[in-house]
Amino acid sequence: MAYDKFDVLTSRVVPLSSENVDTDQIIPARFLKATERKGFGDNLFRDWRYDKEGNPKPDFVLNDPTYSGKILLAGKNFGSGSSREHAVWAIYDYGFRCVVSSFFADIFKNNCLNIGVLPVTVSPKFAEELFAAVEANPEAEVEVDINKQTITLLSTGNSESFDINSYKKQNMKNGFDDIDYLLNLKEEIVAFEAKR
Repeated sequence: MAYDKFDVLTSRVVPLSSENVDTDQIIPARFLKATERKGFGDNLFRDWRYDKEGNPKPDFVLNDPTYSGKILLAGKNFGSGSSREHAVWAIYDYGFRCVVSSFFADIFKNNCLNIGVLPVTVSPKFAEELFAAVEANPEAEVEVDINKQTITLLSTGNSESFDINSYKKQNMKNGFDDIDYLLNLKEEIVAFEAKR
């Protein structure tokens, strides 16, 4: 299994309201030398999290103990810029399993689905409601149900549906990447080949 299985995620939310966050801001290019998926979480939003001396910036949300959780609530147009998978590796390695935004860059969204982070697109109105709820109560929880394809603010019960490709949905539920999916079909593939 390549990634955590995704079923129903109930979690607090880390709000990052900045819009047009690109992949270089998510993980700066100088940290892309590694070829394994480990350790990227340490440099997630590196230039926003730390000063030039490597000290945490107290005003950045990931350094604020008020906020925690496995859901990153992001501003509009999250993940624009280059196609680097490392951005999603950093998000996953940090501990996020879901990113919610009113708009994702297409390549970033596909990378999320390939790497085990569920990208949930919501309406701008619902995104605003989520940001307001978390600002009012940092302990507010959100439920993301991949089976029903719904995201719900538990304090109010307000909910929206989201779209996901059925193939990627099954992979997310099983914790598979594309290679795992094929390996899972190995017996069927061998049997098919034997008949030819």
